[in-house]
Amino acid sequence: MRRPDRASIDSNRKTRMTVEALETWHRMVRTQDPSGLDALLADDVVFQSPVVHSPQRGKKLAAWYLGAAFRVFFNPTFRYVREIVGPSDAMLEFETEIDGVLVNGVDIIQWNDAGQVIDFKVMLRPLKGINVIHQKMGDMLQASKTA
Repeated sequence: MRRPDRASIDSNRKTRMTVEALETWHRMVRTQDPSGLDALLADDVVFQSPVVHSPQRGKKLAAWYLGAAFRVFFNPTFRYVREIVGPSDAMLEFETEIDGVLVNGVDIIQWNDAGQVIDFKVMLRPLKGINVIHQKMGDMLQASKTA
């Protein structure tokens, strides 16, 4: 019987970590509970917003933006419609309706070997959807600054 080579073992481990991280993310979205973000995000995670020019670096900022996104995006109309999953990353296409505007977007998520998110990028369309998200996220982030 042939023993698996190191590359196969590493590939299987990465795939398992991606599946576990992705399952954790989907559970958090499904339950609309961002409390698991601290464990899911790596300390050096980078969050890339569709409406903020510069990347937001570090767990604290990423959790702040994603926590606000949980309150803005994840209403009863939110659903993922397609997934493309690799050994250490995934692209998740979603749709949601906010204030009568259909928003279509993609979450591009990358994990490290420990199964923690190291990069989270959100892309949106159409322009009307970007505008409504920009306003709602701005309001949510401003409210959390004063809370």
